[in-house]
Amino acid sequence: MKIKILLLLSIFTLGSSVDSQAQKLKKFGSSIEKKIGPKTIKVPYTEVVSYLGYASPGNEDEVKDGKKFYYIYMWVPAVATELGVRMKSPVGKTKVKNATKSKAYEENASSDEYFDTYITLERSDIISKDKISEDGVKNANWTTLDRNDDSSEMPKQPSGSSYNSLLRYKSEVGDPLKALTVGLYRIGFTTYKKGEVKGTFLAEVAAPIKLPGVAMAKTIEELKKGL
Repeated sequence: MKIKILLLLSIFTLGSSVDSQAQKLKKFGSSIEKKIGPKTIKVPYTEVVSYLGYASPGNEDEVKDGKKFYYIYMWVPAVATELGVRMKSPVGKTKVKNATKSKAYEENASSDEYFDTYITLERSDIISKDKISEDGVKNANWTTLDRNDDSSEMPKQPSGSSYNSLLRYKSEVGDPLKALTVGLYRIGFTTYKKGEVKGTFLAEVAAPIKLPGVAMAKTIEELKKGL
């Protein structure tokens, strides 16, 4: 009997440890590395903008290659040398300071639903705030700078799989289409496999320097209000 109780306690402790570890989100490190003693760490980004959202069937922004894509729009007011993007689903008990919360997230914050995240970072040819509008975005030319599916740097999902995403993109100064200039960007997200996207998520965009005036929102209307 004693052995059974000890075994149950061990399983409970292990489960609690895994859950606690799954909720922990480390500081967002840049591509710049620094050696501290025997360890080499990634220097944390200086600027981090966080967004809490909830994806559900029927409110996708676009269907591409059979996948339902959702977008978060972002205004970058200055030239950047690097941008980092990461996404975690579900949000769970992860604590995030000063995050923008969508109405959908606030209504579904307690949901334990999640999805296999797949992210893209895209830049438009809109370089002036005055050009930001629903029609302007629809007619804009979008360039995909980078994409990521699975990242071992991110916390594992409740399933135990490393299906959360992270990318770091360095500006390619010699290529106008690949440079991180002032302008309108968007983070695209969907699932790796074709199907429905449903669950809470945390999306973060970061830079190695302060970028006063960075704004991020789920819709163009919300973005314009934040500028």
